[in-house]
Amino acid sequence: MGFLKTLFALIGVIATVAVIYAYSVMGLGEKISQAKQLDPKAKDVYMHMMTTLLETGDIAKATIRKVKVDKGISPNEIVDALNSVATDMGIKPVGDLPLSKEVELRTGKKQPYTRVLSYCNPSIAIAMVKWSMAYGAYLPCRITLMQDKEGNYWLYTLDLDMMIHGGKQLPPKMLEYGNRVKKTIYTMMDKAAHGDF
Repeated sequence: MGFLKTLFALIGVIATVAVIYAYSVMGLGEKISQAKQLDPKAKDVYMHMMTTLLETGDIAKATIRKVKVDKGISPNEIVDALNSVATDMGIKPVGDLPLSKEVELRTGKKQPYTRVLSYCNPSIAIAMVKWSMAYGAYLPCRITLMQDKEGNYWLYTLDLDMMIHGGKQLPPKMLEYGNRVKKTIYTMMDKAAHGDF
């Protein structure tokens, strides 16, 4: 019995020292205070990212949104649908990189279908970079159309919740812009995946 009391006392002392160390040397108290200033949805964004990262070990998979395309829809139909929905929703196609075709021309070897499409709403884009130049790294919005080993097509883009809710809460206008871009890009992907023009 005396051994257990001594063991528990020792564990208590170690835990107390660890907490004091974390607060004083690592600045844990300050970090907790800073974390409270983040957007209320930041916790969910980072929990989703961390869960995916721990499951896959792949940071890229933890920071994207993907949608599987229905069978029977050709790449050209997917691109036409993306561009049609983009136009309807007020965003401009601003770039088209047929990546696999480019590599095939250079190497003479067949590549899995990969095409990078870029979109932008100039008014929203300029407002976002005026707010924070770092948002320039998100420009233009990209959707990549790829084919997996089984021949299925997929649409990939960045997880825009990180941009919208990953830091301190955005001012109302920036929040509106961020949500509008997210809704547009995600709607484009969802409709194109079903061949919906």
